[in-house]
Amino acid sequence: MLTTIHPKLPMRDKKITQDFYTRYLSFSTFGNRDYDNYLMLQKDAIQIHFFEFKALYPNENYGQVYIRTNAIHLLYNTLLANHCPIHPNGHLTTKPWGQIEFSVLDPDNNLLTFGQDADLPNPE
Repeated sequence: MLTTIHPKLPMRDKKITQDFYTRYLSFSTFGNRDYDNYLMLQKDAIQIHFFEFKALYPNENYGQVYIRTNAIHLLYNTLLANHCPIHPNGHLTTKPWGQIEFSVLDPDNNLLTFGQDADLPNPE
């Protein structure tokens, strides 16, 4: 019955969040309305929604999303070419649980981890 999920993450500043996701991660705005305290972004088949939380302390934010991909190396190299800041402890690596992963922190300290089954062939 379940078909998809759209995580909601906190943001302090809509413009900064939108700029980060569009500039570094190639997301685009989703929807035909602009809400003051809410932002919806999409890329390919996923959406991430953001709600305003001005009092958020980024160092106390534990928002996390795991995003699956079928082209992890291409995505990683594209983000590097876009000068996207990769998490210092999250560079591309194969994990013991059989996933190839890397991670990015957004301006509000939301952790985005991208992963692909290590057994999948890479289209690059």
